[in-house]
Amino acid sequence: MPEHEPSREVPTFRHEVLATVFRVGKVDRTGPLGLHVLAWQRAREPYEGRWALPSAPLQSDETMEECLVRTLAARVDLAGVAHSEQLETRSDLGRDPFRRTVATAYLALVPTDVDPALPDHAAWRLVDTLPPMAFDHADVVTAAAQRLRAKLSYTNLGFALAPPTFTINQLRAIYRAALGHDLDATNLQRVLQRRGQLEATGRTVAAGPAGGRPATEYRFTSRVARTTDPFAVLRPS
Repeated sequence: MPEHEPSREVPTFRHEVLATVFRVGKVDRTGPLGLHVLAWQRAREPYEGRWALPSAPLQSDETMEECLVRTLAARVDLAGVAHSEQLETRSDLGRDPFRRTVATAYLALVPTDVDPALPDHAAWRLVDTLPPMAFDHADVVTAAAQRLRAKLSYTNLGFALAPPTFTINQLRAIYRAALGHDLDATNLQRVLQRRGQLEATGRTVAAGPAGGRPATEYRFTSRVARTTDPFAVLRPS
């Protein structure tokens, strides 16, 4: 063994936090619901004109969670984020053409009843038809969507996409948009109630223009993420 280790250059690099923020909303004014991600259009190089996820460099005096809050507050008014969790860390050497940058990505969810004002350069972009994205952000969105779809099957995470109260048909539409496939409303209700996720509020919602009986109103029993069935999969109807 050598008496002294050879000296090595102290690495210097940028560590940023990426925010992958999802919200279920209408694809257009009359269309169905779809899963959207918050993005902003870059005004400078690299990737000028391309869309990117909100991000900010991690400061020496803050945690990554604090950096996430700062990032969202600086980009948009997102006090309505119902859930956030760390997704992954990316450290590919060439992911930023300007300088060495390590990125820790977070998944965040906004309920359908929260519609924050966005600056002109920001928009909710449909996950299934993303525009050209900067850096590796398209891959991050894909990874975040896969995480969300998996956790909707075995946790109660639907609470973070849904409004405080809803009908089963409204909840079905939210799950359908987030999962990317259709679900049977009766089966969804049975599964979520069996897992203790849903409870009736004791109120009903008036029937729509097509008529019919008033629909029962429900809510999630908890608005804190928890695993309810670790091996479950919500399959297409």
